[in-house]
Amino acid sequence: MKRLLLFLTLLMAVVVLVMGCKPKDHHAIPVANEFNVPEVADVVMYQVNPRVFAPSNSFQAIIGRLDSIEDLGVNMLWIMPIYPIGLEKSKNSPYSVRDYKAVAPEYGTIDDLRMLVQSCHERGMGVILDWVANHTAWDNVWVKQHPDWYTHDSTGNIIFPPGTDWTDVADLNYDNKEMRAAMIDAMRFWVDSVGVDGFRCDVADQVPVDFWTDCINNLRAAAQPRNLIMLAEGANPDNFTAGFDLNYAWEFMGAIARVMKGEASVGKLLTTDKNEYKDLPPGKFKLRFTTNHDEATKASPITLYGGPKASMAAFVATTMLHGGMLVYGSQEVGYPETINFFKYVPVNWNANPAMRDEYKKLISIYNEHPALRSSGKVVPFDDDENSVLIVDRVLNNDNVLVIVNVRNEINNIELPAMWANKTVINLMTGEDMDLKHHIQVQPYQYLLLCNKK
Repeated sequence: MKRLLLFLTLLMAVVVLVMGCKPKDHHAIPVANEFNVPEVADVVMYQVNPRVFAPSNSFQAIIGRLDSIEDLGVNMLWIMPIYPIGLEKSKNSPYSVRDYKAVAPEYGTIDDLRMLVQSCHERGMGVILDWVANHTAWDNVWVKQHPDWYTHDSTGNIIFPPGTDWTDVADLNYDNKEMRAAMIDAMRFWVDSVGVDGFRCDVADQVPVDFWTDCINNLRAAAQPRNLIMLAEGANPDNFTAGFDLNYAWEFMGAIARVMKGEASVGKLLTTDKNEYKDLPPGKFKLRFTTNHDEATKASPITLYGGPKASMAAFVATTMLHGGMLVYGSQEVGYPETINFFKYVPVNWNANPAMRDEYKKLISIYNEHPALRSSGKVVPFDDDENSVLIVDRVLNNDNVLVIVNVRNEINNIELPAMWANKTVINLMTGEDMDLKHHIQVQPYQYLLLCNKK
């Protein structure tokens, strides 16, 4: 027995010695995480600007709002940059990153972030972080330790990104292989140590495609068996070649704004949709939105589209035409002013409960009907007045007719022949509706109609 005890003691000593000598590697400490993200076509994304939730300890404030966010029906949170913000030449922008592997104290701690991610996963929601790969803050440690990782002018000085007024950030040099490896390592840190489900990549078109290819392949290999969602803030078709799942529908955002202002007809929406999707590979989609953090600094959707009713009509036309739904946190309560994300802006989450209920109902319909999402077929119909969007959405046995009046006037429209003289379900009310050959739609009214089973 004494020999056995002596052997076990020596064995434990060896184990402790070996473990103590093992180099610390964040990649060797995976987060316990069985959550997997929804299919890309089914993503309903909610953009979180921490600075509208609280002036400090934002992660905990967001956790306190998760039940309400989940209740809306979203399944993916995109959290704007959470990293320490540069102090040198600062504009207080979260897109000026001082440390890629740390959390800004104003938002909380890394453990608070882990709790936020885990709380989202428990509710069936994924989390992607905003990633800034094009530039860093001037006081990022890389500037002093690795000045060759940056772009220089003819006199040898590091420069801010060419063609911009982003004087608070230093432009990174993607000809440097060491910098590329460090960037990928930093992104892996958040996948491995926090369990995030992907990234929204800022100004992705300004970063070389071959970097994104290497980066995304590396991240996906490291995350196995989990999948990751990768969103490019870009419009370059090469985004998809590199491995991104979604990119921005900037062209559609411009089109819906023009249409709602009366500067273009609904035909502009159909042409834009066709242009954005004509060369997309299978399984790749556009993210469609009526506002986001950039747009909200210029105008609220209430102002941009001509009032609360018009903003809802714009949202339906934008998201139900070809899927790819984004909600910017604050639009669901009809926040009426601009939101400058460079500072704290308090939002009254109890404002406009009727509007919030309307968003909730629309997202519920979107989630219940696969035809409305990104994989659904788009069958457009002409409106003689070019004032009403009429689109048939079809996927397998699911079929929804989308009608959106984009004008502040009553319009009478002729229904597609296959929908005339039918009894259908008005999905917004749940009631039966007897259709004739024509239908009258009120100013900014929209209808989502489904065949009775």
